[in-house]
Order: sequence, then structure tokens, then C-alpha cells
Amino acid sequence: MTSCENHPQPFSCAVLTMSDKGSRGERLDESGAMLQDLLQGEGYHLQAYKMVPDQIEAITSALVQWVDEERIDLIVTTGGTGVSPSDVTPEAMRLILDREIPGMGEAMRAASLLKTPHAILSRAMAGIRKRSLIINLPGSTRAARENIEVLLPALPHALDKIQGGTSDCAKS
Repeated sequence: MTSCENHPQPFSCAVLTMSDKGSRGERLDESGAMLQDLLQGEGYHLQAYKMVPDQIEAITSALVQWVDEERIDLIVTTGGTGVSPSDVTPEAMRLILDREIPGMGEAMRAASLLKTPHAILSRAMAGIRKRSLIINLPGSTRAARENIEVLLPALPHALDKIQGGTSDCAKS
């Protein structure tokens, strides 16, 4: 993981999966497991993991606790970003974010659109709450991997800046 000089490594991270079936034990959380492995492989310190039903209150409760109480640097969610009636992740995010980062959602959709026309249905987003970055990813393992891989190169710089870093983090 590229490091910005002003922040000790590694950044902490957490993975939150939204799934009604998964929260009832009716489905394995393959995308959540993949994201945990991927982020740890990139040098992030996994601090928390949780699966919740597709309910605004459950989503906001987990995110607020992880940001406000546990001060986790990076939170990656999987699931609930589509157009099904139960997909409420963006609505939950808008309730708790201080600022949105539109470019991250746009980058994920642009990269996905090269692979599937269904990418235009994604409502995935990213934003900042206090000093934490929260990124929403699709629920499918393949789509979640493709989307997070688009953002990985920019994450250390983004996290450093969100937390008040003043370095440019420029590559020489």
C-alpha cells in the first residue's frame, strides 16, 4: 500500500455486508469475505466485520458506531446498491455522511460499464463522515472486487487527506 508520510500505517478498515438472507443465515457472505481478504492483502488492518439486514436503521447504526466510537479509517460496504425495493444502502448513507465523493461512484460505474450494461443501475456511492471514508460496493463478489480495484490506488491519499494530512502524496 502506498503510504503518505504524515500517517502511520496501516490504516484500519471494516467490512459491512447488507443482506436480508445472509443476516438470517440463509446465504454465505462471499463478497464480505473476499473484501476482508483483499483489504488485508493491501496492508489495511481489519478492525471489524458485520452483516446486517437491508434496513436503513441497521446500516446507519453500524456505520455510526464504527466511525464515531471505533474511529475506523476505511469502511467498505457490500450490497444494497441496486434498484430492488430492498436496496436502501444509498439512502442510509445520505443520512449519516458529512460529504459525498461523487468521483468514486462515477469511477466505479465507468469501469463496470465496460463489462456490463447493468452498471448504469448501480447507485453505489462513497463519502466522508468525520475522519472516515465509507465506500459502497455491489453485493456480487465479482462486481465488488472490480469496483474496489478501481479505487485502491487512490485510497491511501484519500484517507490521508480526510484525516488532515498535508503532504501531496505525489509519486516521483
